[in-house]
Amino acid sequence: MKKTLLAAVAVLPLAALAQKPFSLNGTLKNDKGNEKIYLSYSKEGKTFLDSTELKNGTFAFKGEIGDPLRASVYKKPAEKNGKRDFLSIYLEPANIQLVSADSLKNASISGSKVNADNEKLKALTKPVQDKLAAINSEFGKLTAEQRKDKALTEAIYKRYETASKELEPIYIGFARSNPQSYVSLSAISQIATSESAQPEAEKAYAALSQDLKDSKSGRDISTYFNAVKNTKIGLRAIDFTQNDVNDKPVKLSDFKGKYVLVDFWASWCGPCRQENPNVVAAYNQYKDKGFTVLGVSLDQPGKKEAWLKAIADDQLAWTHVSDLKFWDNAVAKQYGIRSIPANFLIDPNGKIVAKGLRGEALKEKLASLLDAKTK
Repeated sequence: MKKTLLAAVAVLPLAALAQKPFSLNGTLKNDKGNEKIYLSYSKEGKTFLDSTELKNGTFAFKGEIGDPLRASVYKKPAEKNGKRDFLSIYLEPANIQLVSADSLKNASISGSKVNADNEKLKALTKPVQDKLAAINSEFGKLTAEQRKDKALTEAIYKRYETASKELEPIYIGFARSNPQSYVSLSAISQIATSESAQPEAEKAYAALSQDLKDSKSGRDISTYFNAVKNTKIGLRAIDFTQNDVNDKPVKLSDFKGKYVLVDFWASWCGPCRQENPNVVAAYNQYKDKGFTVLGVSLDQPGKKEAWLKAIADDQLAWTHVSDLKFWDNAVAKQYGIRSIPANFLIDPNGKIVAKGLRGEALKEKLASLLDAKTK
């Protein structure tokens, strides 16, 4: 068995004590090829890739983890269309069994309570997920000309959004009925960002077992709920310090007296890179009128060069900071960042005046604040 660590690892002794062994044994009854099977997962902010040989239709992985975590089991793409045989599972300290006649994606899972609970949740959400998949498929079949029809695309988006809302009571109901299941954390996490579901999601979280709330995922959800409360428009922005590209500490409060766009992004984030030209245009237009940008990167450990290259390639001439901890970036957690690109516009007095400004919305907001001021 060959294991590759995709990022530098520094594990604290206390974290090591909390680790427990897991095993993952698979049987693909009709697959007798000698190909590789891969196991990928993230732990302590680092991404791991493990591989093993499929021999006589069987394979096995072993390792150590603390809390249950999401993982992917897959074969490398063998077809020209790039499709791969893939299965998403939970790893937990247990002897997990995968059995299938031919493919990973059709495997049944046993020996794992977390995966059993996850299958129950998947069964509950399947009717809605099927509906969402059908809407996605419908959108995917639109011609280039049809996609220019704003009324048509907005109608499809609205149907998708409406259908997505049907998941909220399912996730909340599951969490309430299973207060000791690790999957309840996942269910709550799925809807934590929904403003309409958040009050009920918080109640469901409060009713979970203390062990779940004390887990890393549990603490992350609690941190997120607190961040949402502390980063509402009109509140004073949370001050923070993080190192810039030259490893010099930079504070948000250093920019007091200016409008500052705190821009969360990463070099690996395609939508962020697509949005960067809009931010550059806004910066160039208003940088001499009391506006600047402070970029906060969610780049990964050991990926500083990728971060620096993206800054240069996209011509991002403002100040940039990062702790290179991926989704565990301390500032991202303080501000409740669950997806990127994301941003907060801070006024000269340090108050949040807007958030989630993309495309023309950023220019329009800055125009309303700064063009009138300079006339």
